Amino acid sequence: MGLMDFIKKQFIDIIQWTEDDNGVLAFRYPMQDFEIQYGGSLTVRESQMAVFVNEGKVADVFGPGMYKLTTQTLPVLTYLKNWDKLFESPFKSDVYFFSTRQQIDQRWGTTQPVTIRDKDFGAVRLRAFGNYSYRVVDPKKFHTEISGTRERYTVTELDGQLRGLMLQHISDAVAQSGIPFLDLAANQVEFAKALQEATSPSFEALGLKLEGVTLQNVSLPEELQKILDQKIGMGMIGQNMGQFLQYQTAQAIPKLAEGVGAGGGGGIAGDAMGLGAGLALGQTMAQQLQQGLSGANQAAAQAAAGAAGAAQATAPVQPQPVSASADEVLLLLEKLGDLKAKGILTDEEFAAKKAELLKKLS
Repeated sequence: MGLMDFIKKQFIDIIQWTEDDNGVLAFRYPMQDFEIQYGGSLTVRESQMAVFVNEGKVADVFGPGMYKLTTQTLPVLTYLKNWDKLFESPFKSDVYFFSTRQQIDQRWGTTQPVTIRDKDFGAVRLRAFGNYSYRVVDPKKFHTEISGTRERYTVTELDGQLRGLMLQHISDAVAQSGIPFLDLAANQVEFAKALQEATSPSFEALGLKLEGVTLQNVSLPEELQKILDQKIGMGMIGQNMGQFLQYQTAQAIPKLAEGVGAGGGGGIAGDAMGLGAGLALGQTMAQQLQQGLSGANQAAAQAAAGAAGAAQATAPVQPQPVSASADEVLLLLEKLGDLKAKGILTDEEFAAKKAELLKKLS
């Protein structure tokens, strides 16, 4: 009985693989000290493929099904081994199984911002992340290029390489899609499709098929997002610059009062804010005074028509040019104050620009 058990262990009648673990892409059937029985059975389940390898060379490839191993079903192996059609002795060969199931929910994302060309901004640095899915479609190529003679090869071992391929083609996908950055959020499907088309050839070179790509989020680095928010805010203001300045003045006056009450001194940036708020407040009061004077001038004109010319000559200057000039100076002073606070302008540069702008008001 012991001898019979020994003999049976030397020959394999049925070759099959049941996937007991998730994420296994390639599995080498254990063949050490074993030989395959001529006429034995090979079972390849759905979502699997099998490959026979003889002395390091890929021989026959089998899709799903049940096969009887003979010279007819192993034509390449028969050729490599120089078998006659009636050769029925056991033989040795490496057998590899490959999972062709979709490997889903694979993550990709930018670890650092990626610089791309953009229609609106010229160039932007963006972050993006999403997921993708793929499957093995060419086991012969995958065996040759990736898995080799490993006992098993898993999704985790391939993850870094595939993620790098996804990131490598982001710039190509943006250029191919032609979608500006501001429209990417509303066109995520189109961008994901472009990324899939740009990356698919690299997957095919490894014996894989990129089944799907999704884009979950795209964003700018924090410093660029602030600049974009400012630009969006200016676009929303549009032609209502006067109302915006009045609102800014109303918001700045309480802060200015708090600074004065606490001892004052906000540096040059604080002086600029205070000066701008003062100019805007003075301008508003002057406009109100001018409206009152205009009413008085009209009454005087009705009482003394002969003095109308003199009253008109002595009337205050129309506020529109001054208003426009003061608005411009206020806006520039606020911008200069921000640049000084961020360290972009030096004290000397800010002082020179400040003096230059104040001369325009005189």
